[in-house]
Amino acid sequence: MLDSGVPLDNITYSTLITAARRCRQFAKAVEWFERMYSPSPDGTGAPAVLPDEVTYSAVLDVYAQLGMKEEVLALFDRARGSGWKPDHVAFAVLAKMFGEAGDYDGIQLVFREMREVGVRPNIFVYNALLEALGKTGKPGLARSLFEEMVAEGVEPNARTLTALAKIYGRARWGRDALQLWDQMRAKKVPADSILCNTLLSMCADVGLVAEAEQLFGEMKDPELEDVPKPDKWSYTAMINIYGSIKDADRALQLFVEMLEAGIEANIMSYTIVIQCLGKANRIRDAVEVLEAGLERGLRPDDRLCGCLLSVVALSTGEETELVLACLEKFNPNLVKLVRTLGDAQATLDEIKEELKAVLNGADSEVRRPYCNCLIDICHNHGLPPQRAGQLFRLAQGYGLYSKLHIRKDDEWLLDLRSLSIGAAKTAFDDWMSTLLDRAAQGQPLPQSFNVFTGSSTHKFAQGLATAFAAHLEEMAVPFRPSESQVGSFVSSRDELVPWLQTRSSSPVAVAG
Repeated sequence: MLDSGVPLDNITYSTLITAARRCRQFAKAVEWFERMYSPSPDGTGAPAVLPDEVTYSAVLDVYAQLGMKEEVLALFDRARGSGWKPDHVAFAVLAKMFGEAGDYDGIQLVFREMREVGVRPNIFVYNALLEALGKTGKPGLARSLFEEMVAEGVEPNARTLTALAKIYGRARWGRDALQLWDQMRAKKVPADSILCNTLLSMCADVGLVAEAEQLFGEMKDPELEDVPKPDKWSYTAMINIYGSIKDADRALQLFVEMLEAGIEANIMSYTIVIQCLGKANRIRDAVEVLEAGLERGLRPDDRLCGCLLSVVALSTGEETELVLACLEKFNPNLVKLVRTLGDAQATLDEIKEELKAVLNGADSEVRRPYCNCLIDICHNHGLPPQRAGQLFRLAQGYGLYSKLHIRKDDEWLLDLRSLSIGAAKTAFDDWMSTLLDRAAQGQPLPQSFNVFTGSSTHKFAQGLATAFAAHLEEMAVPFRPSESQVGSFVSSRDELVPWLQTRSSSPVAVAG
């Protein structure tokens, strides 16, 4: 057409842009749009061809796919200024873009623009908005939007319920999750694998064991053709539930059932089963599951290595050696570090170099959990008494335990929520040591102190508060549970100063 001098009209440009978008050749789509919007040769400065609603929607999606947020907004404003009325596709594109960016204000903009142009959301827009709200952490607004959707007569589909299940699961909204469950059952919404697996994961998040077992049983029922059959993700979700309630027998039974059904377990399944068996003190069974996995071609990742470290912390004697022997096959540096920590003759520099090698070889998201487990091993296995503190301070130097301390004018707070029991005790003891140093140097102390261990209402949660309370009692340190905040322990300067004075030869200064 170009060689023949045939001018390209709007339909041609829109077709080329849409085709490039569907082929994910976004750069080509942008190139054609810019050519379309370039000034015409008549000298008026007007575009060669004016885009229509199809073109605008397609190019908005292209810009969004490329992460060109500013270009999206500029084009949207320019198109609106030319009299364009955005359609459902355009609003769905905007909602998805703002959601992936976690931009709550942007999602509010979508709502305002839709009301202004009088566009009633359809199922595609509602789904895009719900998925976006899930990424911005706004479960209340998501619930309101879902209720509005139902009131408007828009029937939810599997994608709608999948988005809501994810939101409610993350927010630990058990009551809303149950209501969603009942609505799904009443409306007989066709379920796909993604929806069912998401619902099973939601049940794991909020502790709905019976509901998960009901759905999983229906998925296994050969007579129910409208329910997808369980896959590895379905089994993994159920194993996670049994692991969370410390039912090692059912977790292992389901794991074996999955393998016998010809469904290859993923690494998450292995990790959950091994963790569950370790907590049940069935160390040999955990080792057998791991060795069987290695024979089947399992390639352990950093998370599984962290799981094995936690099993080491829970084991004793010969069983500890069994786990370490397995771990050494694919992470010898980690085992070397564990053994060095137990060597009373090892220097701090040796430990530092080996810890650095382990952390450099691990993903950033597992580095703190590694240190948590290593500190637990120091406590549980009676390693040289200085080791836990040395590890904690080294990890602090690497930035792994940052943001534990919050200092205000009249209050100091220690946040232990992300730590294991052993690491939390070590962090608290280190904090007390800091206060002792300040006392010895005559530096002032704040009016109040607060230690926050957190307390989840989730019935599967492994709370830290009980173990920490026992540690406080053992140390006879004057912290007490807060009356206003569950999972918080408080002390005043007047209570703590006398305790510090018994451990310091220097006078304790009092801020005034």
